[in-house]
Amino acid sequence: MNSQSEPEAAASAAAVSLLPIIRVRDLTKTYHVGDVDVHALRGVTLDVARGEFLAIIGPSGSGKSTLFNILGGLAPPTSGEVWIDGIDLRALTESQRTEMRQKKVGFVFQRYNLLPTLNAQDNINIALALSGRKHPPADFDQILDLLGICDRMRHRPRALSGGEQQRVAIARALATQPAILLADEPTGNLDTENSSAVLSILRDLNKRKGQTILMITHNPEAASFADRTVAIRDGRMQAP
Repeated sequence: MNSQSEPEAAASAAAVSLLPIIRVRDLTKTYHVGDVDVHALRGVTLDVARGEFLAIIGPSGSGKSTLFNILGGLAPPTSGEVWIDGIDLRALTESQRTEMRQKKVGFVFQRYNLLPTLNAQDNINIALALSGRKHPPADFDQILDLLGICDRMRHRPRALSGGEQQRVAIARALATQPAILLADEPTGNLDTENSSAVLSILRDLNKRKGQTILMITHNPEAASFADRTVAIRDGRMQAP
């Protein structure tokens, strides 16, 4: 009989919850540009705890965007191990990586990437449809309220401020209940006031909802909103 008893199942679930939701070991990425090898990542090792808000800070060309793309299943590594919520990305086919992205990862980018002909609600609905979900999570109205966009759902992007567009992009990423929210310079196109508001929202989502967030940024002020900060330079992790 293979079924677990209730105590065994509870113990197994507790053990899983203690494992890092992101686990990276000796990760490398090399690009071949003509006759030159460009080493974007050089043996990166990283753990991110479930429910953590982590900022990875580094200058342009440090490798942080390459790491972001690999963690999101957008690009394969050259070597090393990557585990996302218990899934070994090395074992996945391209179609399986796509499915993993749709079900496990929410993306927020510097460019909001909203479809201009659709209103905010329909931009969110498309993300739901692509993930195979018919409805957002039960507490989604609370998330919209936290984001401050409940009354903006019928507006198209051109009728929204930059800060509002980024909040819609965050709502779209959270509609599929991702295990991890990956944010790539989420305040890069915003002024100081809107940047602070969006970062405060991310921090509140992490604290109130337990949402795991990994944010990459070049801005130390943005990184200060996270629970923990690690630095990357020349493809290697460093003490910040």
